[in-house]
Amino acid sequence: MTTQEELKAVTQICRDVFTKKTYDYGASWRIMRPESVTDQLLIKANRIRSLQIKGESKVGEGIQPEFIGIVNYGLMGLIQLEFGPADHVDMDAEKVVELYDKYMNKTLTLLEAKNHDYDEAWRLMRISSYVDLILMKIERTKQIEDHKGHTLISEGIDANYMDMVNYSLFALIKLVCEGEGSSV
Repeated sequence: MTTQEELKAVTQICRDVFTKKTYDYGASWRIMRPESVTDQLLIKANRIRSLQIKGESKVGEGIQPEFIGIVNYGLMGLIQLEFGPADHVDMDAEKVVELYDKYMNKTLTLLEAKNHDYDEAWRLMRISSYVDLILMKIERTKQIEDHKGHTLISEGIDANYMDMVNYSLFALIKLVCEGEGSSV
């Protein structure tokens, strides 16, 4: 499979999970402030790292659903940055999925540009490195949030969210399409 075909496969998995959860819960996440979305990303990435280190899961869920969660929370975060948190569910499922697709496409455009420039170096990396990079991006994001979004030279929160999504997509390609690594 080509990188494009692999991306299509894993992004469809993520979108399917997102749309099904939207059906179950609506857009209840719209009440979350971006800082809370960042903390959800931290929980997901920290759990992956913990499972990788411990080598077992006591609740029976592996790392693949957590990477899907990082993709979906990252896109929710981008939506929250654009619209801000709501006091109640203020978007129907159709609008939320439309925004999800918009930000997935924007994120994939960034991925494709970086992938071109870096010549698919991500294929040489370990899944554990993606997790560490995601955790680093979360720490950067928290620092930017603590500075009320102001940076002197660095990219903003949105770029960090997109990078977290992209690292998770790379991990999902390795797990789903290439069967690499442990799903714990």
